[in-house]
Amino acid sequence: MVKAAEKQRPWKNALYTYVDQYNQSKVEHGPGLREQIVTDLDYLMKRAERQFRTHAWYAEREVTPLKSETRAKLQRILRETEDDVVADLRLHSVFFYEKRGVTHKEDIISRERLTVVRDGDSWVIVGIERLEDERHPLNEADMGQGEADSARPILSAPLINYGVYAGGTHSRAGRYEREAAASYADKWWESGNPEFATFDVDCTNYISQCLFAGKAPIHYTGKREAGWWYKGYVNSREWWSYSWAVSNAFARYLNTNTSGLRADMVERPEQLMLGDVIVYDWDGDGAFQHSTIVTAFDAGGMPLVNAHTVSSRHRYWDYRDSYAWNENTVYRFYHIPDYF
Repeated sequence: MVKAAEKQRPWKNALYTYVDQYNQSKVEHGPGLREQIVTDLDYLMKRAERQFRTHAWYAEREVTPLKSETRAKLQRILRETEDDVVADLRLHSVFFYEKRGVTHKEDIISRERLTVVRDGDSWVIVGIERLEDERHPLNEADMGQGEADSARPILSAPLINYGVYAGGTHSRAGRYEREAAASYADKWWESGNPEFATFDVDCTNYISQCLFAGKAPIHYTGKREAGWWYKGYVNSREWWSYSWAVSNAFARYLNTNTSGLRADMVERPEQLMLGDVIVYDWDGDGAFQHSTIVTAFDAGGMPLVNAHTVSSRHRYWDYRDSYAWNENTVYRFYHIPDYF
């Protein structure tokens, strides 16, 4: 039964059709006819390219798609008139696939801004904007500007976690607790731990928290360009190192640090273990823009990762299903030693 409120908002039917097609596209890659609810040609071109690439990717991985379930939530209506609507949509896609007799499940949450316009008696989607994208990193230069949108944290209470910071003032030399790091990653993959600040571009901040949960020792210097540390948000000023929250600085720290938190760079993803780290340079220009943590392995022994910004759980490590990926993408694989 259609509610009376829904009858007064016929543009929502376009959203329902879009979500259904979005869900089907995760599994079906054929050219079959479908209701053309989207008229954004740039989006359609990119979607077709991505679907073609994903189909080949499944075959290469020996993966059989089983089903996809997409839950959509209308988060905000920015504009609503008789002829057009602009609304933000949250899409939580749960994808099931089979490999070597084992069923795997991955979760990806994305947010999109849709522009819907009246077309006679119907409504069509003329614009789709991805609100979160792995391709847009948090930069060190941005973090120096309190007013920079990409750097401004989304504050959460409490603003400073004294327990976390106090724990980091003492040596935590010991064994890296990989299971604890992965468990933390699975617990907080969908949302931010309220004890920490959350960034618009949150991937590296999230990974740093996971490593700390695995008993990685804080290296506090008080200098944003040195060490690996987090103190909180104090007196309207950010107190954390670039390496804590910026992917490129994080990669540089892992690559050069010789005590405390450090890592060995390995050549292949299958050499990684639970709680290890992958960083991504989408353009191959030497600047890393995204960070993930290994939280599981598929039936072939390849790593599955968790991430923030586009929140993901147990996603295949190479991200070839991402709009950020291209032929120039370069990966760096970091193995965290068993002992600090």
